[in-house]
Amino acid sequence: MTVEKVALVTAGGSGMGADAAKRLAADGFKLAILSSSGKGEALAKELGGVGVTGSNQSNDDIKRLVDLAMQAWGRIDVLVNSAGHGPRAPILDITDEDWHKGMDVYLMNVIRPTRIVTPIMQAQRSGAIVNISTAWAFEPSAMFPTSAVFRAGLASFTKIFADTYAADNIRMNNVLPGWIDSLPATEERRESVPMKRYGTSEEIAATVAFLASEGAGYITGQNIKVDGGLGRSV
Repeated sequence: MTVEKVALVTAGGSGMGADAAKRLAADGFKLAILSSSGKGEALAKELGGVGVTGSNQSNDDIKRLVDLAMQAWGRIDVLVNSAGHGPRAPILDITDEDWHKGMDVYLMNVIRPTRIVTPIMQAQRSGAIVNISTAWAFEPSAMFPTSAVFRAGLASFTKIFADTYAADNIRMNNVLPGWIDSLPATEERRESVPMKRYGTSEEIAATVAFLASEGAGYITGQNIKVDGGLGRSV
């Protein structure tokens, strides 16, 4: 009997999250998608899956998505955590409220669904979690202060999670996109990239799909830069 593989995608209504969902569906996964706009629920139906219109800042909405997936297929093999956009301002002008909002958007968006999905993956003795982060997590830019700060924290969370759950055959990795074509393009940004072009959402989706696949079965706790060489590692 063939086991259907199941993937959950949060903030999957548009951009990189939506393209990741489409790529996973093309790879044979059943899809459950959460988004606040309603686009994720519509995309899920288009892909033959299930969707919830709600927020990844709500434990109740995330649980509704997980429950729908479990009712439909009885398992969860992959969790992809995407995100919306958090507050941006000069660093000392960001209010306490906006720092907390940034944490909700860029760090708790991973922690909340991971808490709910991990026990299911433990029972299965398998699972892969892929978080869409940013190329500026380790080389922060004043353009994206709350993103850079909390996604640096996400890198630490990911390493601790990977250490804790590797023995259960559950993996977690981060994808770090640089300038991607879902953002407004400028010549200055394009020229700053060694490859002299913006990346595509489809390229991010392909990286997500690889990290979700059995071919990446020995990769965990990593931060994979997909940025055209913008932030080269030694």
